[in-house]
Amino acid sequence: MSVRTLPLVFINLGGEMLYILDQRLQALNTSEDNSEKVMNDIIGTMFSKDFMDELLKPQQLYSHRTLKTVLTRIAHASIMRLNPASMDRLYELMVMAFKYQVFLCPRPKDLLLITYNHIDTIREFVKDTPVLVHQVDETHRKIIEVYSFLPEGEFQLLRQTLLIFFQDMHVRVSLFLKNQVQNPNGRFALPPSGPVPHGIEVPGLIRTFDRKGREVRRSEFPTGGSYTSAVRKGCFELHGARVLQLGLNMYTVNHPEETHTSKASSVKTDDSPNLLAKEELNLLARLMGSMKAESVPKTETGFRINLFTTDQEEEEAGASGGAEESSFAVINIQAMQDEQAASELARIAGQFAEGDESPKDQSSSKGDDLLAMMDDL
Repeated sequence: MSVRTLPLVFINLGGEMLYILDQRLQALNTSEDNSEKVMNDIIGTMFSKDFMDELLKPQQLYSHRTLKTVLTRIAHASIMRLNPASMDRLYELMVMAFKYQVFLCPRPKDLLLITYNHIDTIREFVKDTPVLVHQVDETHRKIIEVYSFLPEGEFQLLRQTLLIFFQDMHVRVSLFLKNQVQNPNGRFALPPSGPVPHGIEVPGLIRTFDRKGREVRRSEFPTGGSYTSAVRKGCFELHGARVLQLGLNMYTVNHPEETHTSKASSVKTDDSPNLLAKEELNLLARLMGSMKAESVPKTETGFRINLFTTDQEEEEAGASGGAEESSFAVINIQAMQDEQAASELARIAGQFAEGDESPKDQSSSKGDDLLAMMDDL
């Protein structure tokens, strides 16, 4: 497992989240001021210096549950609110979009181009706010510094880590179904055609050489696809033509149905009981419970974003989700101060701290540092 996967997952999923939220804000005719504030607040939280410094430390990739918790906190960094059912749908859309991009990635190193496409588009969202543009640029420079000189083998390991992370997610997305790039069972249909990766020859030719290195014979074989020569190399610098189209915003205001997922064929992840699930969420609860509730200024009115067509669909999705998980223990996470709960959670956290020297115990507290950073933003 690569210890350099988390930053790319976070930035790419965060970029997809911003694409979807921007599309929904426009589809719901949200005022320009509110839309701009929502995007600025979320991007400012995502790309804060301390948060990114913590994110870029070598560490194991988080579970889906922990990642969704962090992204939920970021989505709620503004006056916008999503209920649990809409957040579940938002997370599924984010993961499936990034999974499709990883599948189509020509070569492992091109994962950086996908990430840079997300960063470039995010920079456009805040182009009128110089402070946020600077934050995005600083993060981009750090990504270049960390990843540009990694060997090809590390990128291959990174890609394999991503594929393992995505392997149980088979959510049907209307946009992919409509474009016939996803089968009804939720699996992607990858065409055996298109340009080959940069630096690779078009398959179909076998060349035979003698002992002196001279070519003595050529023969061809059917490839089963229609391949073309590679396009020019994409730019891996701060600015430039990325060439690769993966990672760009695929949502438009004219197609609100593109943010729909199916009610069936969704493989629930991290829902099976395990020994560390309750402890992990209790640690997250302690971190979240230590944060004082921030009141929205009277001059600003909060609003709710619905990822469903109607409120009724959202309520039904929430009800069905609760029924599916009723067989498991319910763990309440509150964001208000509660001395009795805080002391109990602190006691539990102390028990974990005693075993920090064990690698197994360290895995149960993944995400703590990032969430602690968010408490200070």
